[in-house]
Amino acid sequence: MAVPEQISEPGNPRQTLNRRMLLKSAVVVAAASGLRKVPMAAGAELAISSRSRSASRQSSIDANPDSWLSKQVGFQLAHEQFTVPELLELGIAADKAGFDLLAVSDHFQPWQANEGHSGQAWVTMSAIGQRTTRIRMGTTVTCPTFRYNPAVVAEAFASLNLLSPGRIFLGVGSGEALNEESAVGSWPKWAERSERLIEATEIIRRLWTGEPLTHKGKHYDVNARLYDPPAQAIPLMMAGNGPKAMRRVGQFADGLITDPKTWKEHKAEFEQGARAAGKNPAHMPVFIEQYVVVGGSKERDEAAELWRFGPKAWKPYFNVRDPQEIQRRAEAEIPLEKVYEGWPVSTDPEVHVKCLADLFASGATGVHIHSGQADQKRVIDFYGREVLPRLRKNL
Repeated sequence: MAVPEQISEPGNPRQTLNRRMLLKSAVVVAAASGLRKVPMAAGAELAISSRSRSASRQSSIDANPDSWLSKQVGFQLAHEQFTVPELLELGIAADKAGFDLLAVSDHFQPWQANEGHSGQAWVTMSAIGQRTTRIRMGTTVTCPTFRYNPAVVAEAFASLNLLSPGRIFLGVGSGEALNEESAVGSWPKWAERSERLIEATEIIRRLWTGEPLTHKGKHYDVNARLYDPPAQAIPLMMAGNGPKAMRRVGQFADGLITDPKTWKEHKAEFEQGARAAGKNPAHMPVFIEQYVVVGGSKERDEAAELWRFGPKAWKPYFNVRDPQEIQRRAEAEIPLEKVYEGWPVSTDPEVHVKCLADLFASGATGVHIHSGQADQKRVIDFYGREVLPRLRKNL
């Protein structure tokens, strides 16, 4: 994050991307090629190229901290639970209600079969972008290593940026078997998946410069350029759900996407990873996904049934290919009260305000609420009318 770039803020022409600076940064990114090792958490190590380290420092955040580091409240668009036409209308409603951003799940299959849907996330974002002018959007998260080639991800998000300038971020992660193995038949161990993710982020960043790329790495061989690069620099966020992943995010991403429990337990790993890469973690956005329920025990239990896998999503359900099997195991292994532990469940706006305010106080720069209840419009209206105004008075 040492090389400053500017993001254009919608409606503010003074903050357009300094294109010359972006192209100069491409030279820095492509300059070196030797391998060296960086220590990871618990003694693990990742072999990373100095070229990747240089790429990891290119930031869409530093030059305009008020833009992406200001406290933002988002709404989760769950492709697992709703159809693309429904999500389009919910995204428009969230924009009108005053939410700052949309966090968009990107899955080939739902986590559990009873969730029932799995529309294409980029299509949804494109449609919402054409029906709104303010709200930001990004995936939480896209896996750019198996079913999506990183070069295709770079192209897609460059195009989304051209359609919705200054409003797009890319969130990436190492994936789940229900998406990747089911689509391509490949699901290697975590070490390889993590290596692939690091290499993929390098490819994406370098293609976004618009300069020709010749990349022959351990996992990808790319010889191409984007003829329509982004109009503005795109923040590249990364998911972290454990200590090694949190340190990786600090090293290679512009910012973090995580959950409240992981943030509380492994914040230090994220910060150490950032400092090891020469970055200031205070200049990196932190987006936290918080489940909420507007209602009582009925709405809570219905939501928890659909998202029952949550407490074991990363240990071990992300290795399970079949959503029906994940659902079966979750119903047998996880009591409902464990699922909704830590969720604010209330029609009292102060309960919701306190939950979000506490997350912001812990260092989050963005909190996106995720409600698994059937009536999403009720949640959006309640937050827009009762929660967001109160919260913003306290921040």
